[in-house]
Amino acid sequence: MNTDTVYKLLSRHRLVAVLRLDDLSHAEPLVDALLEAGVRAMEFTLTNPDALPVIRKLRKQVGAFDDGSATLGVGSVISVGQARASVTAGAQFVVTPVVEKDVIRYCEGNSVPIFPGALTPTEIHMARVGGGRVVKLFPAGCMGPAYVRDLLAPFPEFELLPTGGVNLENLGEFLANGAVAVGVGSNLIDAHALAAGDWPAVARHAARYVEAARPR
Repeated sequence: MNTDTVYKLLSRHRLVAVLRLDDLSHAEPLVDALLEAGVRAMEFTLTNPDALPVIRKLRKQVGAFDDGSATLGVGSVISVGQARASVTAGAQFVVTPVVEKDVIRYCEGNSVPIFPGALTPTEIHMARVGGGRVVKLFPAGCMGPAYVRDLLAPFPEFELLPTGGVNLENLGEFLANGAVAVGVGSNLIDAHALAAGDWPAVARHAARYVEAARPR
């Protein structure tokens, strides 16, 4: 999958599922449920040590990540070593919680989409100058949707991906204020349905976010 395909999926569907989970033993049926719901970008975070083996397995078993209809990435990357390991495992994009210039350079040099995390105007500018086309606005929830509008007023070239604290109540407002997409973590997954292995219920809950992110 080339870089343009990842960005097209992001701009078309405007939603990234951030899968920061303690247990990844059911990653494959979870991913299947999210795909059924219409989620087309998923990020497993390195906060779980099993994330990279799971990425490797999913890339072999889930055709959607190879045919251009969905994309799979790795988040919470804070070093070049982690970025390299993620790409080797099959990650199609990389997400950081902070501006790590070496990670941005590594990803840019290897044609891997990188979404660096930043919060302030200075941090976002640094991330973009370093090579981050889309910047993860994090943590977005504490600032609110209006912060996106405020940032884009003097910096209309910013392409922002608010993440952290995004839910059904504020998702539409983040997008209406100019975000290119949103990242949604625990709010996207019905915890009770996940614990019960009720994959149709997981899909139904996630589909509400897919619909809310759909361009009007």
